[in-house]
Amino acid sequence: MRYLNTVYVREHRARIAHRRGALLISLPSGKNRIPLEAVDALVLLGGAQITIQAIDACVRRGVRVAALTMGGTVRFAVGGPTSGNVHLRLAHYRAVESDDHSLRISKIIVAAKLQNSSRVVGRWGRDERDSFRSEGLGRRSEQIRERVARLAGASSPDHVRGIEGDAARVYFRALGIALSTSHLEFRERTRRPPRDPVNAMLGFCYGLLVTELIGAVEALGLDYQMGFLHRPRSGRPSLALDLAEELRALADRFVVGLVRRRQIGPENFHETPGGGVYLTNDGRKSLLQAWERDKDRELQHRILGRWVERWALPLVQATLLARHLRGDLPAYPAFVMAP
Repeated sequence: MRYLNTVYVREHRARIAHRRGALLISLPSGKNRIPLEAVDALVLLGGAQITIQAIDACVRRGVRVAALTMGGTVRFAVGGPTSGNVHLRLAHYRAVESDDHSLRISKIIVAAKLQNSSRVVGRWGRDERDSFRSEGLGRRSEQIRERVARLAGASSPDHVRGIEGDAARVYFRALGIALSTSHLEFRERTRRPPRDPVNAMLGFCYGLLVTELIGAVEALGLDYQMGFLHRPRSGRPSLALDLAEELRALADRFVVGLVRRRQIGPENFHETPGGGVYLTNDGRKSLLQAWERDKDRELQHRILGRWVERWALPLVQATLLARHLRGDLPAYPAFVMAP
């Protein structure tokens, strides 16, 4: 698998052009030249402008271009022509159209998400020095794990989503306990807009994760808009959102680690007149640097029976899903963290 570099353009006044096999990024402070052969993906944050010639050059080189809002929501993603086998895409569409098949895959994805959530909460509890908070986290870890068993009896996608939503309420209460003594406030999960620094980081990291998964799904020739748990809807990367569910706990663990280690502080955020809280330019820079370092972390993949770098997980899981849809695997093996 190829691993090069993701280029993040954070400056609102940046302009990206293409010249002689390289991206030319013009900033108020000067110009940067980055050879395209060293780029794996280009992510635009905010109002950066890119020329059609630069987009064309990226597409020809297989470099994914994605634009995110301040909160991390994917505005658009541009890749090359759809690759892969047409028979795989037909199998993908048939699986999405099949209520039974969609339900089976949805259950597997949510079961993996809840197991990972439970294990992350349990780890927070073991790391907690205060016995009262440690016991509270331990109880909530068990409550999330208990909800995994309920998925077997779920008869509809709405039932699956209901179980997932119930577990999410328990999970985010646990996250509040884990950060109850931190220097950054977190009370509850809020979106559009995020109302506190922790929610700002969670939404931003989820957006980064979804862009990685869009690229992985496209590389395999699957349609990233055709999801199972997240049903197809115009303009929504439903399949990428599906696969992000089983990896969200990794992003949450990353954010909690940043807060607990005080690697990011109140000065890295600003509040808008409407009450939304977002990362500042310096805050995004600090988070992205830590995010890229964290992508080198190795995780034990129980299905593959070996250690896998975090950056490779999106492509690994997209590959396993493709193998299932082709009929090589009887079920989709979602990623579940090792105990």
